Amino acid sequence: MAMWIRYLNALLGSLVLTTGLWIAVGELSPPAAVAVYGLIAGALGWLCSNNTAIWAWTTLLFGAESLAWPISMMVRIKLAGMDPTEQQMQDMLTAILFGLFSSIFWFTFAYGLFKRTRIPEGTAQASPQRVGDATSSAPPGRRRRSQKGRRA
Repeated sequence: MAMWIRYLNALLGSLVLTTGLWIAVGELSPPAAVAVYGLIAGALGWLCSNNTAIWAWTTLLFGAESLAWPISMMVRIKLAGMDPTEQQMQDMLTAILFGLFSSIFWFTFAYGLFKRTRIPEGTAQASPQRVGDATSSAPPGRRRRSQKGRRA
C-alpha cells in the first residue's frame, strides 16, 4: 500500500476529530482548530502503522468526544449562573441521550478495529483442526467401531 494513503487517512481522521472537538467545545478559534488538526494528524500519521490503527484510534477518540459533549454542555449551562430554561433542559437531555448512545457505539466500533489490528494481514482466524482423516465425515469414535466391525 502506498504511504500517501496512510497519511490521507490520518488527515481525514484528524478532520473528524477536530470537527468533533469543535462541536463538543462549542466554539474553537481558527488558529486553535488548525493547531489541533495538525497535532492530531501528526500523531496519527506517526504512531499508527496502518489504516486500521488510524481509524481505531480515531473512533476511540471520537467516542470520548461524544461522551464529553453532554458534560461540556452541562458545565457551560452551570457556569452561566442562572437556572436552565426549558429549552436548555431539553437540549441537555438530547445531548445526554445522543452522547451516551453514540459514545457506546464508537467505543464498540473502536474495540472491533483494535481487535482487528491484532490479527496479522493475510491470515485467517484459526479454524478448529479435525482429528482423524479429513475425508471422513464421521467422528473418530464411530469410525473406529465401524472399522472393527468390518475386520471381524
